[in-house]
Amino acid sequence: MFTGLIAELGSVVQLTEDATTCKLTIKAKKVLENLRIGDSIAVNGACLTVVEFSSDRFTADVMPETVRKTNINSFQSGSPVNLERTVRPIDGLDGHIVTGHVEGLGIINSIVSEGNAKVYTISLEPQLAKYVVKKGSIAIDGISLTVVEASENSFSVSLIPHTAAVTTLGFKDVGDVVNLETDILAKYVEKMLFSSNDNQDLKKILTTLKKEESNPELSKETLAENGFF
Repeated sequence: MFTGLIAELGSVVQLTEDATTCKLTIKAKKVLENLRIGDSIAVNGACLTVVEFSSDRFTADVMPETVRKTNINSFQSGSPVNLERTVRPIDGLDGHIVTGHVEGLGIINSIVSEGNAKVYTISLEPQLAKYVVKKGSIAIDGISLTVVEASENSFSVSLIPHTAAVTTLGFKDVGDVVNLETDILAKYVEKMLFSSNDNQDLKKILTTLKKEESNPELSKETLAENGFF
């Protein structure tokens, strides 16, 4: 498990692929401390397993599925990458719960300065957008960030200068692709609510509330029409 607090910016040494395997070598420093073979490191939010390391770099095997579904497939020698080690029981959870399982890709639509901050608007697929809520959490290239606004096909986040300086987002432009992982808690709640017949009444309430999103007042008439009294 990770927290989305980036430990350091590493740089790609090489990405080698053949018909059956892919290996990614990253130059790093902080994440190498007390590292062991088999440990996990999140690279741009994708959880990878270390298979080799030296004093200034590590190598991880990458599954073809990971290459296809993340921005790892665009890495070139020298590309900056966000790196994070797994959270330990003694560490503070200053970000949010991040699994390192990238769910999809987003595209940066705009970058707008707002005071000392930069607001990034990112488009994403509707099946991911339903898990993104205003003032909720999302991991972008593994960075734990707070959602400013959310719609059916995009969302925005605001970066302070420090975050822009020490993560990949500060190097990205409009049109660039980023890895996305939504809040895992939302998916568990959805699973529990909608996979059991024991929750039929709750499902009806949620469906009704969804219909009434455009109207802040849920009337007695609406509840009566849907059989609640």
